[in-house]
Amino acid sequence: MILGIDYPTWWFLVVGALFSGYAILDGFDFGAGAWHLFFRKEESRRIALNAVGPVWDGNEVWLVIGGGALFAGFPILYAFLFSAMYTPFMLFLVFIIFRAISIEFRSKEKMLWWRKTWDFMYALSSIMLAFLLGVVLGNVLQGMPVNQQWEYEGGGFFSFLNPYAILVGLTTLSLFMTHGAMYLLMKTEGRLYQKLTHLLKGSIAAFIILLVVLSIYTLIYVPQLSDEIRADFRLWILPFLAFLSVANIPRLASKQKFRRGFIFSSLTISLLLMMVAIEIYPTLIVSTLDGGKDITIYNAASSTKSLSIMLTIAAIGAPMVLAYTIFVYRTFKGKVRLDETSY
Repeated sequence: MILGIDYPTWWFLVVGALFSGYAILDGFDFGAGAWHLFFRKEESRRIALNAVGPVWDGNEVWLVIGGGALFAGFPILYAFLFSAMYTPFMLFLVFIIFRAISIEFRSKEKMLWWRKTWDFMYALSSIMLAFLLGVVLGNVLQGMPVNQQWEYEGGGFFSFLNPYAILVGLTTLSLFMTHGAMYLLMKTEGRLYQKLTHLLKGSIAAFIILLVVLSIYTLIYVPQLSDEIRADFRLWILPFLAFLSVANIPRLASKQKFRRGFIFSSLTISLLLMMVAIEIYPTLIVSTLDGGKDITIYNAASSTKSLSIMLTIAAIGAPMVLAYTIFVYRTFKGKVRLDETSY
C-alpha cells in the first residue's frame, strides 16, 4: 500500500492513465484519417497524411504499453476480454495493420488507382478503429455474461454489436473526428484549412447530439453507470467540467482558436474517461448472468508483490514515454510543408 492506496487501485489508475493517453494521441490520428476522403485534391491528401506522418507510430506505443500493463496488472480481465471480444479485437488488429501500410505504401507508386486504393483503406481503417474502440468500451460499460469461472457465455459472432455499444462507437467516432479536425487545422493552411473549418462544424454538431442521446440512454437503460456520481454530490464536479469542456469546443472553433480547441477536445476525452473510471471502480465488468461473477480490480489482479514490482517499472518507464512524445511533437510543430521526403 502506498499513500493509503492499495496496489490494485494504483494499477487501475496506471492502466487508466495509459489508455487515456492513447485515446487522446491516437484519437486525433484516427479522426484525421476519417476525414481523408473528404479531401479531393492530391496535395490536400498528402498534407493531411504528413500532418500525422511523424507521430502516428509513436502514438501507438501507448496502446502497446497500455495492453502490456493490463496483462501484467489484471491478467484475468485481459484473458476474459480477449476471449469475449475476440472478433472486434481481431478486426482492430487487421485495420491497424492496413492503416499503417496505407500510410507507408501510398506514395510508393504514382498510379492514380494505386493511391486511391490506399486512400480508401486509410480512411476506412481509421473510421473502423475509432468505432471499434467505442464498441468494446460500450460492451464493458453495460456488463457482459461472465460465469463463475470468469468465462464468457455470450451469443454469436456479432453479439458485440448491441445498440448501446453501437451508440458508444458512433459517439467515439464523432469525438475523434472533431479531435482530428482540430489537429489538422493546427497543421494546415490555405484551401485545406478553410475546408476543415466547415467540416469541423458538422463533426461538432454530430458529437454533441450523439453525446446527449448516449447520456439519456445511459441514464434510462444502464443506470448503474451513474450511481456513484449521484450518490456523492462532490463528484458532480466531473460531469459539470465535462459539460464546460464540450461547450468550449464549438465556442473556440467559431473563433478559430483551434489550438485551444484541441486542448479542450483532449480534456473532454480525459474527463469522460475519468467518469467511466469512477463509475466502474472497483468492479471492472458486471456479470449480466444470474449467478455470474463480477470481475473486480481485486479478484482480477496479479499478486501484491508482482504489482509492487511492476508499479516501480511503470513509474520509470511511463515518464520516459511521455518525454519522448513531448520531444517528437516539439520537433515537428508548425504547419506542414511538402518536400521530396514527404509521403
